[in-house]
Amino acid sequence: MTDATLNPSRSLNPFSGLMSGTVGPVTVVVLAIIAIWYIAAVALNTPFQRDIYERGGQTDIALTQMVSDTLFQERPVLPAPHQVIVEIWDTTVNKNITSKRSLVYHTGITLSSTLLGFLIGTTLGILLAIGIVHSRVLDKSMMPWIISSQTIPILAIAPMIIVVLNAIGISGLLPKALISTYLSFFPVAVGMVKGLRSPEVIHMDLMHTYSATRFQAFWKLRLPYAVPYLFTSMKIGMAASLVGAIVGELPTGAVAGLGARLLAGSYYGQTVQIWSALLMAAFLAGALVALIGVLEKLSLNRMGMAR
Repeated sequence: MTDATLNPSRSLNPFSGLMSGTVGPVTVVVLAIIAIWYIAAVALNTPFQRDIYERGGQTDIALTQMVSDTLFQERPVLPAPHQVIVEIWDTTVNKNITSKRSLVYHTGITLSSTLLGFLIGTTLGILLAIGIVHSRVLDKSMMPWIISSQTIPILAIAPMIIVVLNAIGISGLLPKALISTYLSFFPVAVGMVKGLRSPEVIHMDLMHTYSATRFQAFWKLRLPYAVPYLFTSMKIGMAASLVGAIVGELPTGAVAGLGARLLAGSYYGQTVQIWSALLMAAFLAGALVALIGVLEKLSLNRMGMAR
């Protein structure tokens, strides 16, 4: 007997197989977001479009004409999805990569500070976690400060970091990277502390039974247990690092980077430019997190810990 005979509901519902995976639900959510976006664009752009009609002396405008006009305004309150896609296409494909009007150029500037800040933050977080796990003094003294450091709003501390570093002659990539470091080290440090402390007591006792040194216990037991926690923390840290890089570009009046695009768009009322930069930042964050996910899968497979 076939599966369809044994389970008639499967043959009667052709969408069950599609929705059981990842692609189906994600597609449904994306389509729902796009539909809501279009509805919101029409609702928010309609008042301004009515003002245009009144100033032009136009009356008795058909509903379909008004909806069409609201979706193609030059400076809309909320740009429609197709306007943002056209802007992204124009500033990526139709512009030279080295041009300052290219979104690829600005993305590269932000990416460089993001990766540098993430590298510093991840290294700092791992070292702090190792010290906290192996030293009770560091655990009691450092952990409260690490946690309390994240209560300071990044929008308040970013200008101070930029101003102080500029005062001592440090500008450019490093100040933005340090802001990314500030945001990215915390999830890595907390996640690694949790991971390094995750081995069961019986396994730690077994290492003591074999007279293993602290380094051997760390390398052969604690670190393998902490790897899944590390990659999960790195995904959060990478997204936070990107946010830090963009925020670091805002108070400096930067002329390059996604933050600069957001700033310029807000100055001149170019909402399409703002939304294209936001979407590019989202795509960049998704790509970086997906890359970490691939590295996680490869590492866990190599260690025999695939889930």
